Amino acid sequence: MAKMVWAALLGVAVLSAGVADAQSGGRLRERIAKRMEQRAQGEGQQRRAPGAQTLSYGSDPAQVLDLWVPATIDIAPKPKVPLVLYVHGGGWKRGSKDTAMGNALPGHLVGQGYAFASINYRLVPEATVEQQASDVAQALAFVLARADTLGIDRSRVVITGHSAGAHLVALVGTDEQYLRKAGLSFADIDGVMPNDGAAYDVPKQMAQSGRFMMDTYKQAFGTDPARQKALSPTLHAAAPNAPRFLLLHVQREDGVAQANELAAALKRGGSSVEVGSFPGKGLQGHAEINRKLGEPDYAATPVMDAWLKGVFGG
Repeated sequence: MAKMVWAALLGVAVLSAGVADAQSGGRLRERIAKRMEQRAQGEGQQRRAPGAQTLSYGSDPAQVLDLWVPATIDIAPKPKVPLVLYVHGGGWKRGSKDTAMGNALPGHLVGQGYAFASINYRLVPEATVEQQASDVAQALAFVLARADTLGIDRSRVVITGHSAGAHLVALVGTDEQYLRKAGLSFADIDGVMPNDGAAYDVPKQMAQSGRFMMDTYKQAFGTDPARQKALSPTLHAAAPNAPRFLLLHVQREDGVAQANELAAALKRGGSSVEVGSFPGKGLQGHAEINRKLGEPDYAATPVMDAWLKGVFGG
């Protein structure tokens, strides 16, 4: 009897230790994921360049954006400038317009004569990915509704984003429901530039993911296959879509595959598609293309510049 009691107690102790180890492992993976995402966003440092207006595009505290508009020559009528709107990454659950990108991008694009907006949006789990895509469309609608006052040419618009933000702009550029809810349509977007994104095909991305990212994908997209497909830009890429895309990526195996499959689907849907492939592996490369885009000597910058000039007719 005593042996049976001790065996039972030992079993409980082992089970408890296993649960504790699992919980500890989960917390460790989350800490590692957070740290890696911060690295991809510039080590969590403030990246807000000077000269921006901060505007609220909705009632939630997260629904704010920073807007830079270049000074134009003092002639009448004052010329209006194209708009590039940027959506940060962070695994759909963290990140900010203040830590989203390298120092170069706002100043570089403003120097090219473009207005540049960087948005915050509501985050998982308090919000859904569907609401995040709606925030992107709502932020764009807010700026375009004030285009005349802000000096923006609403007929020349590109949306871009990195990582999770790349997924969101690709979704808005392929599933028109988000734009329609905001009073817009694909006619209001001239181009979409997803930067080293993930989950363009959510079910395939989740099927190929290891344990490291699976919790992030499950939190964002859930376990319902129908919902996962509904949030997949590649599966919405039959016409209509936004007219032009530039898909940037580094050499992450899943990122390359996801970008190429989205590009092929968009081409079948009739969109003009370019793919920019650049050096860089793993999270280091994923971070670098976000941090360095806009630096003149970074390989992706002239590719972006040439594409934007083509889209905007410059």
